[in-house]
Amino acid sequence: MLKFLKGVVGGSGTGPKDLPYNIGDPYPSAWGSWTHFRGTSKDDGSPVSIFSISGSNAQDGHLAAARNGVKRLRTVRHPNILSFLHSTEAETVDASSATKQTIYIVTEPVMPLSDKIKELNLQGIQRDEYFACGLHQIAKAVSFLNNDCKLVHANVCLASVVVTQTLDWKLHAFDVLSEFDGGNEASAGEMLQFAWLVGPQYKPMELLKSDWAAIRKSPPWAIDSWGLGCLIYELFSGLKLSKTEELRNTASIPKSLLPDYQRLLSSTPSRRLNTSKLVENSEYFQNKLVDTIHFMEILNLKDSVEKDTFFRKLPNLAEQLPRQIVLKKLLPLLASALEFGSAAAPALTALLKMGSWLSTEEFSVKVLPTIVKLFASNDRAIRVGLLQHIDQFGESLSAQIVDEQVYPHVATGFTDTSAFLRELTLKSMLVLAPKLSQRTISGSLLKYLSKLQVDEEPAIRTNTTILLGNIASHLNDGTRKRVLINAFTARALRDTFSPARGAGIMALCATSSYYDITEIATRILPNVVILTIDPDNDVRSKAFQAVDQFLQIVKQSYEKTDSGDTAGVGISSLPGNASLLGWAMSSLTLKGKPSEQAPLAPVNTSASLTKTTSNASSVVDTPSTAPAHISSTTDFGDQRIPDSPTSTDGWGELENGTHEENESDKDGWDDVEPLEEPKPSPVLASIQAAQKRPVSQPALQPKQATSLRPKNTAKAIKNEDDDLWGSIAAPAPRTVSKPLNVKASAAVDDDDPWAAIAAPPPSTKAKPLSVAKGRGAKPAAPKLGAQRINRTSSSGV
Repeated sequence: MLKFLKGVVGGSGTGPKDLPYNIGDPYPSAWGSWTHFRGTSKDDGSPVSIFSISGSNAQDGHLAAARNGVKRLRTVRHPNILSFLHSTEAETVDASSATKQTIYIVTEPVMPLSDKIKELNLQGIQRDEYFACGLHQIAKAVSFLNNDCKLVHANVCLASVVVTQTLDWKLHAFDVLSEFDGGNEASAGEMLQFAWLVGPQYKPMELLKSDWAAIRKSPPWAIDSWGLGCLIYELFSGLKLSKTEELRNTASIPKSLLPDYQRLLSSTPSRRLNTSKLVENSEYFQNKLVDTIHFMEILNLKDSVEKDTFFRKLPNLAEQLPRQIVLKKLLPLLASALEFGSAAAPALTALLKMGSWLSTEEFSVKVLPTIVKLFASNDRAIRVGLLQHIDQFGESLSAQIVDEQVYPHVATGFTDTSAFLRELTLKSMLVLAPKLSQRTISGSLLKYLSKLQVDEEPAIRTNTTILLGNIASHLNDGTRKRVLINAFTARALRDTFSPARGAGIMALCATSSYYDITEIATRILPNVVILTIDPDNDVRSKAFQAVDQFLQIVKQSYEKTDSGDTAGVGISSLPGNASLLGWAMSSLTLKGKPSEQAPLAPVNTSASLTKTTSNASSVVDTPSTAPAHISSTTDFGDQRIPDSPTSTDGWGELENGTHEENESDKDGWDDVEPLEEPKPSPVLASIQAAQKRPVSQPALQPKQATSLRPKNTAKAIKNEDDDLWGSIAAPAPRTVSKPLNVKASAAVDDDDPWAAIAAPPPSTKAKPLSVAKGRGAKPAAPKLGAQRINRTSSSGV
């Protein structure tokens, strides 16, 4: 603690000049001759309370009593007794040049109870509950002094109670405090040396008469039980006690407290109610607020079942309690319990509900630090709770905190064995991704998303596509060029799960402003047009809409080109395309069982998928749709560890966030093994076989069609993998193009209209496949989405 230095101050004499605290305005009331000031620390500006008392000389009786109070306050420690920080005694000089002795006591920041009651202005049941809570605390403090310490306070009244910032009541004004000399009954000497400081209206008859022999024969609590009765009268009447006879007026005393009140004020000292019995047995203290605070204070003594039951009821219970008490008392207790692990996971819901009642500034100070620490918890239930409610606090997190403290812990959920947790982690990125740095997005987030797009759960694959569409605006231009088209066309549009294909179409439409005309004409439209004959009616509908949109973009572009206005060519889009995509579905439960992939409907029918997939498909094209509700039953014991994708169509190597040494410069979209999926229907197989054939380049001369097929070399494969999604669909610039999944064992029918489209997309230098080799190979049975693709070796086998 800081040392208080003595000093002499000229002028008004507000305090020693070297006091390490700033003395502010005084409160209008304080006990006895003390003055209660607001104060702040000069070091960090933290608030304190400063009590001062002055006397004309060092032998002043008030100063002697004050020194007794300081000594007692230093040695007595209890949660309901004012916390002492430091004290000092100094000489001060007033305006008339008179020297005075002044004692300063610095304590935790508190406010007189009478002022706090006026400030809160509670009414009815809430007022009674708060008064009960406060009286319960003061009664425990008095019982501690009388029964445990054998001390007599002798000064319990409204003026001797102060209130902390957390609205706890604390006892102070220890100037009269003395040991109870009950073992010396024959002594007639004064037991309470400074009893003259107590007003006569607060003294029981034996103390008023200074009958010390009777006082010594009485129980240790006799005097303070009387004082507690005086406090109850002043509290409920709202009036300061002026004479003892007023205590007979019981009209304002609650009926449940009246019997105890009368026993506290018994005329016979030996029959007065012990404050410990009052705490234990009074009916008045049996209410929701007292019980809730008491439970939180002894939380470590409760078992897990009791904790779980309590915290599940707490959000509704908090609605019924005084709002100020909840925010200033219960909320700090709850935050501390969560932070140190004594609270169960359901407590997080209560914390966020209470936090929603705070202002933005208060929420950032009182709740956010606890939430950030909770992200490091290994408790799955805590992690699930945080992710489920991330929309309530995510916007309040700063970009630096998200990037450095939150995301590293959240990212572990991408590879969790629970499909439910993987999906929650994926959805949380809609809130967190805008706050991540480009380095984190490219170096970590996209690598995880590359694996989730071949996840065994179709719902996760679908929502990964939707997430990419939603966060596209937060990717830099280079990343968008490498990622978006390949992710949406080569992965999403070929998925066996129809909502995933629909999500791919919608994602392309929502991000249309990021593609130039060449990409739209050669890479997007060919893949989307094929889906106009998709077996699923909803996918077909979306495909027709997308074709219309992209054709209009191309048309507008060339109209501008013909008119000489080239500004904005290739970046226009239809109104509303950039709106957020709603989550496609949430079919996962906490059990984590893989969702069944619905069979594809026949081409000429409009039969819906299963209930889950049908709902999901209809939601895909509704912007900003809220996620569907998910079962809250926590059971991670039945989790089946999902197969880890290890290779395929262009997403990327991801082994604990690191790459092979020779691929350290990639963004994680290469060489991911696909997961095996059900064999598609013949119609869908034909569609996706056509999608996988490269698009011809219009500008090539006819003679180039007979050029030899480029050799398959290790270098060609290396360049091919430089693109995040690899050589899927249309190859990336400066790579050698060749169709995937082609076996050189059978011939292709020359009447196949797609066989002639073998040239790579524009801007590539690759030569088209030769007629002899390219058309002499019979394509293997096409596989969709996250299935294995047979890459050829560097030797061309």
